[in-house]
Amino acid sequence: MSGLLARYEQLIASGELRPDPDQRRCAAQLDSLQKELEAQRPGGLLGQLFGRKQARSKGIYMWGGVGRGKSMLMDLFHETLAIEGKRRVHFHAFMQEVHAEMREARKTASGDPIPQVAEKLGSDVRCLAFDEMVVNNSADAMIMSRLFTQLIAAQDVTIVTTSNRPPQDLYKNGLNREHFVPFIELIETELSVVSLNGPTDYRLDRIGDLATWHTPLGDAATDKVREAFFRLTDFAPEDAEHVPTGEIAVGTKRTLHVPKCLKGVGVFSFKKLCAEARGAPDYLAIAQNFHTVIIVGIPQMRPDKRNEAARFVTLIDALYEHRVKLFATADALPDDLYPSGDGSFEFARTASRLNEMQSDEYMALGHGAEH
Repeated sequence: MSGLLARYEQLIASGELRPDPDQRRCAAQLDSLQKELEAQRPGGLLGQLFGRKQARSKGIYMWGGVGRGKSMLMDLFHETLAIEGKRRVHFHAFMQEVHAEMREARKTASGDPIPQVAEKLGSDVRCLAFDEMVVNNSADAMIMSRLFTQLIAAQDVTIVTTSNRPPQDLYKNGLNREHFVPFIELIETELSVVSLNGPTDYRLDRIGDLATWHTPLGDAATDKVREAFFRLTDFAPEDAEHVPTGEIAVGTKRTLHVPKCLKGVGVFSFKKLCAEARGAPDYLAIAQNFHTVIIVGIPQMRPDKRNEAARFVTLIDALYEHRVKLFATADALPDDLYPSGDGSFEFARTASRLNEMQSDEYMALGHGAEH
């Protein structure tokens, strides 16, 4: 099996990938880590001399914008890593496993369950590879520093992970974030932090032929946004019922439930976002946490839906200002969503923004508020 860097260069030579200095630099670091792990595998020269506990790199944290090749490099790393005890798992699924193991540990022992859980999770693993490290709830934030310290220091597990955010932006403005800060320090101290923010958005290429606004409401429209979700997240359609849920912090005092979320894509219903009492802080949290939002069930609003229309205006303003990609199922085209009623004249600006958000120029923008 050829190594990661050789495989990466083959993809460049064949035209499947475009030259990208950030990707090349990250591929070289992953290749170096791969060689280090393989040299220390049981039966390898260093493994024979020093055994598994020989000091080695603690891992790599890859972060960057959407579609910059993080998952592709992770695929190559895991596929070409020739050792026993390698494991790749989505970060959300791993944390669900951690919480389940902690519940079991508390049934059989008193005291802190984390060392026991870390020992079980790391006993047969030399390299743990995560896709999309993201922290959306205080329960995960409270345990991650201690858990990963145990995995890295006590269990000698090498960690390789991807994220859309730099370490210092993980769980930003989250509840009880002070308990999470040691985890950020652990990443910055123990892992090599590598950014990927090159010029090519490969994920945008993947959705380039998909429309973003689907009307009228019905199965056909739903199927289109489902397809967009699976293309954007690499999640298998046959596993649709297992798409994870989540929550995001709204300010410092509460959280917002996200019915479906994966790899920076959040799925919401219009009813939950605009028919309930919500405001700008909710919509700002969504815009900051997700590079792509899918909203289903947007109705054509009558004059008696002025409150829903006003909330929808605030929501779209937040998404637009943070350059969030929007996919939607709706009962009407943007210009016909709120044709009359209090605020309908002002709604025309929102309709204009919704039309602009469907353009190639808008879709090519990077996520985040423009300063």
